[in-house]
Amino acid sequence: MTSKQRAYLRSMANTMETILYVGKDGIVPGTIKQASDALEARELIKCAVQQGCPISAKEALAELCRQLEAEPVQCIGRRFVMYRPSTENPRIVLE
Repeated sequence: MTSKQRAYLRSMANTMETILYVGKDGIVPGTIKQASDALEARELIKCAVQQGCPISAKEALAELCRQLEAEPVQCIGRRFVMYRPSTENPRIVLE
């Protein structure tokens, strides 16, 4: 992914609501399933790590991207954004 593509995705994510939270149990199979479903439906999702979570946002982003074959877009504070093109209905077009 080029820096221009990443910048474009960051600008899209700027107005998005956080839809996935990593809680005190860290990344569990339910979190991975929820993230996978959300990525298939939206392609770009914003996530957050809650207060009592044992892992940092960067660690959560790296782990989820590794397991879901997604691209990390941005990580600021407790929030992070990741992208994976939809297999059935791709909507976001990257030049």
